[in-house]
Amino acid sequence: MIQTAPAALATDESPLGKDAITEFAAIVGEANVMTGIADRYAYSRDRLPYGLFQLRAGNLPGTLPSAIVSPHNAEEVQAIVEYARQKQLRLIPFGAGSGVLGGTVPLVNEVVVDLKRLNRIVELNKINGTVTVQAGMNGMQFEQELQREGFTAGHLPQSIAMSTVGGWVACRGAGQASSRYGKIEDMVIGLKAILPDGRPLEVRPVARRAVGPSIKDLLVGSEGVFGFITEVTLRVWRSPEFASPLVLAFPSLAEGFDALREVLQAELRPEVIRLYDAKESAQRTEGMPEFAGHPILCIMKFAGKRDLAMVERNLSLAICTRHGAVVAGNAPYEHWDATRFHSYSTKWQSEGYYMDTIEVTGTWTRLHDMYTAMRSAAESIHPDMHFGAHWSHIYPEGACQYMTIRLPPMPQEEAIRLHRQAWDRIEQLCLDMGGSVAHHHGAGLFRNPYVRAELNEGLRLLQILKDGLDPDNLINPGKLALRQPPGSGWQS
Repeated sequence: MIQTAPAALATDESPLGKDAITEFAAIVGEANVMTGIADRYAYSRDRLPYGLFQLRAGNLPGTLPSAIVSPHNAEEVQAIVEYARQKQLRLIPFGAGSGVLGGTVPLVNEVVVDLKRLNRIVELNKINGTVTVQAGMNGMQFEQELQREGFTAGHLPQSIAMSTVGGWVACRGAGQASSRYGKIEDMVIGLKAILPDGRPLEVRPVARRAVGPSIKDLLVGSEGVFGFITEVTLRVWRSPEFASPLVLAFPSLAEGFDALREVLQAELRPEVIRLYDAKESAQRTEGMPEFAGHPILCIMKFAGKRDLAMVERNLSLAICTRHGAVVAGNAPYEHWDATRFHSYSTKWQSEGYYMDTIEVTGTWTRLHDMYTAMRSAAESIHPDMHFGAHWSHIYPEGACQYMTIRLPPMPQEEAIRLHRQAWDRIEQLCLDMGGSVAHHHGAGLFRNPYVRAELNEGLRLLQILKDGLDPDNLINPGKLALRQPPGSGWQS
């Protein structure tokens, strides 16, 4: 982990020389280069919980950036990259800072390149069913503009109002309607980027191709280590004309798993599927008589053409009924729908708790055992450890297990040790049971050891690619389990 220094020791003066500041200002305008201490603190972390824990103790999670530079278009991004390469300055691509794994944490006073001024839809092609959008556009504004035209991107993460479209792509994200529309990698059909040597890359948006391995997928999920994504082309869909929620109570988690597996393998695609363990179900169903002997909550939503949505609803309900489910009132769905883009972390973190989330994927053959083992491992770490889980990204072959862990207020050193211990145990169990250590939050910095274990020889291939594109390790160094820059305090 990062060897932190007290924040009070950070200097007010940027380590970036005046000549570099002047050159960046010439590229993007003086108003779009920030070197003040308050701005540098604001960009010193993303929403990585470990970073917040450090800030509460008066430490930085890494270092301060030396400056923040905000380009307006791809040409300015290219000029920034070319100048940085010439002067051997390290850069970090930055969207909105909503990542939770340290993907934008500076390690050696890098320059943060904030892309939020690349913030417009370039083209909505209603015939092809595609939209081309600049990478820095805010997710909520993007979706609202599409909806005004009668379309949806189908990508609705909880962080939609505090994330960018480029951030979704860079972190290989997922939205709450993924069971119908897929993850972001299923939506991207083309993109533009500036590579670490300053050269522009274009993957043209076409229906399909057979011209070798997918170049697009080297950028999707790359978290900025292979360059700056500046524009993406996504599939879009007509906004659903009809929607019908369904709330179910299952007698056991195992029955819930079996039912949802059959629903997806029957080629049914609810827009939303959410299954909660007993602890998370109880929080959402208090006082509802249907859950007295059926403690597992499931929320579903069917959308699209009315006739088709109702067929999917009726067929799904028949499957779930065979597995003991009973229909319940819509109150849990309505509460979720009203708060679906809210974060629950702030309340606990502001009261001194050590709260985090971990999302992994597992196959149906191992998912129930994975949940049981991970819950047991987490709860054994501390008597007051909170552990809850839900499954909201469901696929024919398995599902994403999204877990919340929370330690009570305690001495910082002990909390940091127990927090990392929980991560280590949960991620190792995931590896042992054949899962993936990340579903949609990405890898960032905090997952480095687990990414190494999962990718094995594949990580060497990524490092070869990184070295070929960025031999001086200038673009977001040390992330995605790749080589650390000299002077980095991160140890993993």
